[in-house]
Amino acid sequence: MDRIRSPLAPVRFTGVLRPDLAEELEQLAAEDLAVRQRLLDAGELHGGYNPEMRVVHRRNGDRLTAVLDEVGCWPGFRLIGRDGSYAAFLIAQHDIANPALLRRSRGLYVAAVEADDAEPSLLANLEDRIRYFEGRSQLYGTHLGWTETGEFGPWPAVEDVATVDQRRAALGLGPLADAVDAARIDRPVRTSAAEAVREHEAAAAFARQAGWRDS
Repeated sequence: MDRIRSPLAPVRFTGVLRPDLAEELEQLAAEDLAVRQRLLDAGELHGGYNPEMRVVHRRNGDRLTAVLDEVGCWPGFRLIGRDGSYAAFLIAQHDIANPALLRRSRGLYVAAVEADDAEPSLLANLEDRIRYFEGRSQLYGTHLGWTETGEFGPWPAVEDVATVDQRRAALGLGPLADAVDAARIDRPVRTSAAEAVREHEAAAAFARQAGWRDS
């Protein structure tokens, strides 16, 4: 199976300290995406967290947890390169039934960004992902979906939306309106706001069951 490749601009490093670890994480992330595509093509990714996908995410998440224990920091550019670090991000971001891993990853990722050892824009995704499952407002508007009025846009709502583009720019992201317009191109038109409400209620129930929220 092909290893994963980061869609982000390359960063020039002459080598990495752990190419073995980079290859392993890239292959795990690539397998994750391959399973997702197969299930998507089969129409099996709707109506809740697919059990097969959940198994893959937990397997990969457990391996990333072991890696974090081993290296004691976020596996960044210097340790495993841009592709490897992007793969680690995907693994953390996808193991949504593991709040401890995402929260730990966020803290380590902040330190890596401050050390110029990780991609800043991905920090926005980690932060908003955690806030989404905790039931809080987003900071950057990276989580998009159908609102309870049947409109496509940031969901949950963005905190202090008047300054969101400033926060996005600080992490290398373009204006929120441009991101919404680009994402909307590939989204089907939803005719029922009730469907969005059902999805939000299901997401809240999952968040409680997974330990993201107390109630």
